[in-house]
Amino acid sequence: MQRRAQRDHRAKRLNRVLVCAAAVPAMLIAAGCSSDSGSDGGEDKAADTSASASASPSPTVRAAVYTDLPDACDVLSKKTLDDLVPEAKSGKEGQSDDIAKRASCSWSSLANNGVDGSQFRWLSVSMLRFDSDVARGAGDELAKEYYDKQVKDVQATDGAKGTEAEPISGTGDEATAVRYDLKKKEGAFKQQTVVARVENVVVTLDYNGAGLAGDKTPSADDLMKDAKKAAEEAVTSVTGTKDGTGSKDDKGDGGAPGSGAPLESKG
Repeated sequence: MQRRAQRDHRAKRLNRVLVCAAAVPAMLIAAGCSSDSGSDGGEDKAADTSASASASPSPTVRAAVYTDLPDACDVLSKKTLDDLVPEAKSGKEGQSDDIAKRASCSWSSLANNGVDGSQFRWLSVSMLRFDSDVARGAGDELAKEYYDKQVKDVQATDGAKGTEAEPISGTGDEATAVRYDLKKKEGAFKQQTVVARVENVVVTLDYNGAGLAGDKTPSADDLMKDAKKAAEEAVTSVTGTKDGTGSKDDKGDGGAPGSGAPLESKG
């Protein structure tokens, strides 16, 4: 009985040793696999991130051609002002929080013809410049969007009658002339508006005239002819700015859009 108990006891101890011995390699293998898997995954993930960054360069956008605007009250010559707004006083500069981006000036004149009435003229030039932005796009493209909207807005002026629009050449990269009649309590006004874009700048020139107190209504054709000439002069003042990234004369490509150096995102 005693020998039998001793044999059973030795058999149980042997079984426990064998079970433990068998379990150790399995645990080591599992631990080794777990360690290898974690190491490889981290390295692969880092490599994928690096490769993705290399394959996706920072976004770029064309730099705006013009980085400044001329003085709005100086864009038209004295002769032009004398022709369009005779005896007008100094131009009235419009309010702006940044005259390098937005500027305007207006003039008005009233020629009194005595008992025959008076001739009224009003002239305004406004300029809006767009900077290039990595998020929003190139300055000339932003200006193009505004130009299109401006032309539509002019054509949709409240109270306008007989609205006509025509594209004109030789004034910036693109230009549109819009004319219409506008009835006011003072009289019948002939309105002429020229919207022009040169690269990243949009120029809007408004010119209207009316015969008051019995004077004859001015010719819309004559007013439009003067408006087109003044708009071309205003655009030339923009292209002549010397402290921008370059005027049209400085660019050997004849002023083609997109000739500016690209901007690159800092991120």
